[in-house]
Amino acid sequence: MTGSTGSGERRIENIAFVASASEEAEKARRHLSHRYGSSPPDMADVIVALGGDGFMLATLRRFMNTGKPVYGMHRGTVGFLMNEFRTDDLHARLTRAEVTRIRPLLMTARDAAGTTHEARAFNEVSLWRQTYQAAKLRIVIDDKERLDELVCDGLIVATPAGSTAYNLSAHGPIIPLGAPLLALTPISPFRPRRWRGALVPDRAVIRVEVLDAVKRPVGTAADHTEIRDVLEVTVRQDTGSESLLMFDSEHSWEERILAEQFQY
Repeated sequence: MTGSTGSGERRIENIAFVASASEEAEKARRHLSHRYGSSPPDMADVIVALGGDGFMLATLRRFMNTGKPVYGMHRGTVGFLMNEFRTDDLHARLTRAEVTRIRPLLMTARDAAGTTHEARAFNEVSLWRQTYQAAKLRIVIDDKERLDELVCDGLIVATPAGSTAYNLSAHGPIIPLGAPLLALTPISPFRPRRWRGALVPDRAVIRVEVLDAVKRPVGTAADHTEIRDVLEVTVRQDTGSESLLMFDSEHSWEERILAEQFQY
């Protein structure tokens, strides 16, 4: 799912600055572009993304499989995937930054009209009830039924990168970045009451079937891509895709995940 390429002696000459639509992020982009120069993304050694976590996820998808590392600086709301915003010594920070390879989940969803949808997610694939009635889900892993009926508000399949996001808010486990695991976390489970989720190998193929879909419709989302009225959702790691994410060496992702577990 993830792996570190270490920090580096990489040569950083050309930087592409990209920003979210917020005024704060765009102002930062203009300032940094004026100070350091801005190259077109296809000519850049590194992409600097200015915004929040949502914009970072979109940027990782945009530059997936290009070999271009993405270094985020926080100019948004949530910034767990971002580095601290500072304008000084940017080349030195980029040179020292640690690079982590991350692979997305591939979600395949079949809806009530018989249409099949595909989307990728670096954080999580989630399913959620569309009406006031609880969802009823059947969970199958590697073609073996593991839970014949889960009555709940929804279900999350989270990567290590996403384990501190929606998954953590739903009381799921934090997964160390290099662990070859995915978290299955229920959202407000009603039956079985004592099931609080599971950890499965990241090579597993997870299939979730929606039971009683007409009376209890369910939607799904792969990060920010939403599909309504699904009948079946399959989730697996996309081993043919990867993105490169950069963090300051003194504040690595491993350190952030460790620190998160001691907050209260």
